[in-house]
Amino acid sequence: MSSFELVEVPLSDRKLVERFIRVPWYVHREHHPSPRWVPPLLMDRRDYLNPDKNPFFKHVQAAFWIARKDGRDVARVAAVRDEDFVKFHGLQTGYLGMFECPDDPELAQALVDTAKAWLAARGCTAMIGPFELSMNYISGVLVEGFDRDPGINLPYNPPYYDRLLQGTGMAKAKDLLHWGIDPQRPIPERVAKIAAKVAERRGITIRDMRFDDWDAEVLRSLEVMNDAWEKNWGFVPVGREEYLHIAKDLKMVLEPGLPIIAEVKGEPVAFVITILDVNPVLKKLDGRLFPFGIVRLLWDLKVRKVVKGGRLILLGIKAAYRGQGIDTLLFLATHRAAQRLGWTEGQIGWTLEDNDRVNAAVKNMGGYPIAKYRVYETTL
Repeated sequence: MSSFELVEVPLSDRKLVERFIRVPWYVHREHHPSPRWVPPLLMDRRDYLNPDKNPFFKHVQAAFWIARKDGRDVARVAAVRDEDFVKFHGLQTGYLGMFECPDDPELAQALVDTAKAWLAARGCTAMIGPFELSMNYISGVLVEGFDRDPGINLPYNPPYYDRLLQGTGMAKAKDLLHWGIDPQRPIPERVAKIAAKVAERRGITIRDMRFDDWDAEVLRSLEVMNDAWEKNWGFVPVGREEYLHIAKDLKMVLEPGLPIIAEVKGEPVAFVITILDVNPVLKKLDGRLFPFGIVRLLWDLKVRKVVKGGRLILLGIKAAYRGQGIDTLLFLATHRAAQRLGWTEGQIGWTLEDNDRVNAAVKNMGGYPIAKYRVYETTL
């Protein structure tokens, strides 16, 4: 019989927050050890769960809990009511967040029930997740692809998470697909020629986003993203302050030529961002940048150049400009940049399982499925 205690974690109590942050080390290092798991940077997690530093908390109510068993912190969960989601979708839906749990069905049920009760008390009638805190961050749990290291900013969890969550009464809402692609595979000459003609005929300009004008470039891409993704399942428009906050962190894992924007007569109409997959370096840091982790990170990135691949994380095209071959132009520009960097592996995604248009475009560029993540739902 499982015996545990749930401890609520106010974000104002930094000692409890620190314990909340460190729960994954118990799950992935002790309970279900996996050499695949990549520890998050502790400094980053502290800032992420600091309402004074993360603009996300300006439009949400959230609560956090740690589960203690035999004197140890062994599990955690969050519940999030995102007012931006509620207003945009017109649904009283909350999020299950930051779920980490040992293989204990009774404990998993308690975590999910606690989040459900908290959300129901605030007017929610449904719950989706798990998300890191929303679908604009790390989403779902891994259900296929356990035999490979995770891509950067993608979930990795023990295989039993799917069974645990479905055992609590949550059901699959949507699967998210993660794709692999070989950057060294040449693009068919015919495709490149057609794309060049399309660009010339439609007056499409493809250019690198400028790091020396980063905030302005980021806001140009935000304009595109909120238009491009408006109809996507689960999407919530991102505000200016929150997007700039996210983009500031992204700049650390970007190389020139990887953030790309498409313009027509000077108007931003599409963009793509691909980030360095620094997980092989992060794995060695065990969450710590200081005192020596920062040196190892910079050495591996700048001197040893151990990063051999990246992940295309964002691609958006304004609705009025779809079907004009702009996605192919952006893929081609990214592919060429990856080849210049000498990458031997590439990743795309995630994409929604039923986004047939985007998934067909990925396949046409040589993409192949490498992992699948699942988001669940339940009524309250």
